[in-house]
Amino acid sequence: MKKVLILCTGNSCRSIMAEALVNARLGDCTEAYSSGVRASGAVNPNAKALLERKGLWRDTYRSKVIDEVLDQPFDLVVTVCDHAKETCPMFPKAIKTLHVGFDDPSGKEFGEYEKTLSLIESELLPRIKEELC
Repeated sequence: MKKVLILCTGNSCRSIMAEALVNARLGDCTEAYSSGVRASGAVNPNAKALLERKGLWRDTYRSKVIDEVLDQPFDLVVTVCDHAKETCPMFPKAIKTLHVGFDDPSGKEFGEYEKTLSLIESELLPRIKEELC
């Protein structure tokens, strides 16, 4: 099983949504994890509510600092925001890195979270599938 790390700044919204989608849709070939370069320590309530509504939420999902995953071997590291791309630490065990950025829906109306989740599914999942499956 290949491992992918989804990285953003706060690990509260976009990276958590991407982690959930990858695990739900590509779980037969890859396992996703997420982290933040400056993790907020909390999952965005709207992101969690959306994932729950879609049947994608797992109680194991949480906001994690990058130090928790830095030494794990990943086959792919994906940044989903520009700040994470610019400040992404070196992952000596990562085979490849990829950037697919998404606007942060935090603080916006619920429809923006749905739009972001849809974009992650249509734009990011095919790229991860191509790389790892």
